[in-house]
Amino acid sequence: MGSDSDLPVMQEASTLLTEFGIDHKVHTLSADHSRDALISYVKNAEADGYKALICAAGDAAQLSAAVAAHTTLPVISVPILRTSTESVDALYSALQMPTDTPIVTVAVNGAKNAAILAAQIIGTGDTAMRTKVTAYKEKMATEVHAKNQELQALGVTAYLNSTQMV
Repeated sequence: MGSDSDLPVMQEASTLLTEFGIDHKVHTLSADHSRDALISYVKNAEADGYKALICAAGDAAQLSAAVAAHTTLPVISVPILRTSTESVDALYSALQMPTDTPIVTVAVNGAKNAAILAAQIIGTGDTAMRTKVTAYKEKMATEVHAKNQELQALGVTAYLNSTQMV
């Protein structure tokens, strides 16, 4: 993460990576304020066993580009938007990578998507991980089906009241 203020969003990724059984580390490394530490960390990531790197930053942060420039590992960018009135510069920054600096960008504040994508990347060479991701997606489908059944049984107003959505 570019800043510890990104941690409330990124905690979702950490929680899901733990659920998948993926060893991971969470760091605050800035492309602007701790560039040498960032580059050193990224250059050693593959030797340290990493299969993908998830970067999260708000504002017009260049964290993902700085990371991608120093590794051949897949880089997943999570643009952070802390308030509804904050500019979308983080999103545009993540989407507008220079030629030859590929990253994949998930949804704004999409930490869970980043974790799922990282697990899918790992799953390309790990059957057990692929099975865990499949089970997770099946669990999500089952939950959606159960919610739909409840909605159909209760109707819109009662369902909203029962789920505290109003």
